[in-house]
Amino acid sequence: MREPQRGEGDASSPDAGEGPIRAGVGLEPLAGGGAALHPGPVPDEGAGRRAIWSWLFFDWAAQPFFTLVTTFVFAPYFASAVASTPAQGQALWGYATAAAGLAIAVLAPVLGAIADRTGARKPWILAFSLPFLAGAWMLDAAVPGGEYSLWIALCGFAMATLGVEFATVFTNAMMPDLVPRRKLGRLSGSGWAVGYLGGLLSLVLVLGLMAANPETGRTLLGLEPVFGLDAATRAGDRASGPFSAIWYLVFVLPLFLFVPDVPRRAVSFAHAARDGLRDLANTLREARASRGVAVFLIANMIYKDGLVALFAFGGIYAAGVLGWSSLEIGTFGILLTITGTLGAFIGGRLDDRLGPKRVIAGALVVLIICGLGLVSVDRDTVFFVIETDPATPGAGLFSSLPEKVFLVLGGVLGAAAGPLQAASRTLLVHVAPPAALTRYFGLFALSGKVTSFMAPALVGVVTAVTASQAAGMAVILVFFAVGLVLLLQVSDARG
Repeated sequence: MREPQRGEGDASSPDAGEGPIRAGVGLEPLAGGGAALHPGPVPDEGAGRRAIWSWLFFDWAAQPFFTLVTTFVFAPYFASAVASTPAQGQALWGYATAAAGLAIAVLAPVLGAIADRTGARKPWILAFSLPFLAGAWMLDAAVPGGEYSLWIALCGFAMATLGVEFATVFTNAMMPDLVPRRKLGRLSGSGWAVGYLGGLLSLVLVLGLMAANPETGRTLLGLEPVFGLDAATRAGDRASGPFSAIWYLVFVLPLFLFVPDVPRRAVSFAHAARDGLRDLANTLREARASRGVAVFLIANMIYKDGLVALFAFGGIYAAGVLGWSSLEIGTFGILLTITGTLGAFIGGRLDDRLGPKRVIAGALVVLIICGLGLVSVDRDTVFFVIETDPATPGAGLFSSLPEKVFLVLGGVLGAAAGPLQAASRTLLVHVAPPAALTRYFGLFALSGKVTSFMAPALVGVVTAVTASQAAGMAVILVFFAVGLVLLLQVSDARG
């Protein structure tokens, strides 16, 4: 059920100037009794340049973990140097991703409901930032051949994933407090683009200065690793965890200092939990009663499962199928980050012009086509049937045709991933009641995580059964296709 939209003043975007904020915090009745705070101040012309940029910097702060650890540096290192085989590494990484996703699915809506009762969101962001920092720092201890390295890596990764994903739920709920609804697409797209830029810069720093080829002892820039990081023990790859933690700690500070928050309510946690759970039950009933919201959440659940698996296994797949080292994978990651940044900026503007549904549908079509192309490539074959010469040793980066095809398809795929995620959270803001936005973002996290163990687990199972990484990755395309079919049934209702 949609409620009337709030202030529709002139746009406020990252390049907008300061604008007045009309006070709009108050109590609003909820179905089933009780009351909850409005999400925050209602912007007439936006929350101001400093607040908007400070909110955008959360994506900048968090993205290096996903870029460095989840996809391009630590995950391939785990599969190639910690696990017994790349296939086993892909399977175990899938199980860890699935376990973290299941925990997020169960807890996110409940915590969102409680947060709507307690008011302020920043304390929740701070609370979940702490386990993220601890988990990311643990990864440095996962040395090659270590007795407990396998479990240290998996537990640290799962803990950090839980922390950063929960913090994101509450950060996303701040969006309507910053800009008018008709500019939410630009805000969301700009957030993803800024995040990609942060991921790009962090990737360049780690590959250029820290992570070295164990055979040559040199980084991507041909330098010896800084801080005496030992290339033989892959210390630069392991340092991607602590690096992500330090980066987050520094760049998340503007959000706490300059982004306006809902006032904290004087209510005990026990009462907030009781009332929050009741509100959550009402929200679930409302979501089921509104076919558009329900179908969208189910579609989001399915295609986000595929996206989680794609991010989790992209680097691992390239390491196993094409034999890429961290340098090739990192260079590939730089390309994907550049195309992802451009895609997110353009997608945000298309979102405001065409509507989020069309942006999501277009992105899914691109992901299906490019994903099919990626699984058709191995060291001596492209598009399943065209045989080629494998890469010549010493010929340089991406010298073979399969590598070039993989590079191009991956770049296009990266350009589609940002708009898909940015437009998804925009569409939710348009259809969710403003007074229950944190709860609906909890449901949004639930829909993106409740079965997120499914795609990674299926990738792991199919990979283990077939001993084929390509067969395991092909499972992801089914999730994109089913999500697209469901999305086409959702009305694109914009404010």
